[in-house]
Amino acid sequence: MIDTHSHIYLDDFNEDRNEVMNRAELVGITDILMPAIDFGSLEQMDRLSHPTINFHKMVGVHPCDVKESLANYEEKLYEYAKADDIIGIGETGLDYYWSTDFIEEQKSSLKIHCKIAKALNKPIVLHNRESTDDLLQIIDEEQDGTLRGIWHCFNGTIEEGKRAIEMGLHLGIGGVVTFKNGGVDKTVKELPLNKMVLETDAPYLSPTPKRGKRNEPSFMEYTAKKLSELFNIDLQEVINKTTENSESLFDLRNFK
Repeated sequence: MIDTHSHIYLDDFNEDRNEVMNRAELVGITDILMPAIDFGSLEQMDRLSHPTINFHKMVGVHPCDVKESLANYEEKLYEYAKADDIIGIGETGLDYYWSTDFIEEQKSSLKIHCKIAKALNKPIVLHNRESTDDLLQIIDEEQDGTLRGIWHCFNGTIEEGKRAIEMGLHLGIGGVVTFKNGGVDKTVKELPLNKMVLETDAPYLSPTPKRGKRNEPSFMEYTAKKLSELFNIDLQEVINKTTENSESLFDLRNFK
């Protein structure tokens, strides 16, 4: 399995990161993709290693970290993003839940990330919280036939999911699909598995039955099992298909 969205580099894992990685190995995790929160995330990512798990870096600035100034922002992001070991751009996107003070700055930041993703032909990873209409509108405007990426932590409607897929996005399926009263499971089962990838968002959003605990890559097995139930297919088929989707989207075979 491939965890396409994990912040395993954060201090939350400093005390037991090796044990966390070993548990991930036991459930079959082979690759962990790490979206950045800010430019400082890369230094944290560079400290990680494991004998059997491949770590893959992205670069970007989380919308909640976008404030007043975007001076020299595009140039700095591009310089980091063009490195050969950077497999994707993000996480970027929009977040109107925590604050609406910098909405225009968030939109500008998202457009900059899209521009760089297209210029470098690298996938983009999109955070979205209470901002779906604006997010999809910007992606629609930025789509020139080359933009591709993931709607991270997908929790939209069937119609929004279909629209995102039509615009070149995959849907990142994480712990929320296992929540009993969230309704995401009912939506996901009506959308195509061949446009889905697995993710954890560790240390956040632990799946049932681990809700309330720190999330970690090994917990992704619960998300995979939930998808096998929703689509009424064998668990291995879910793993095979989502792995294939992830490898294709990020061209991971060139990063082993």
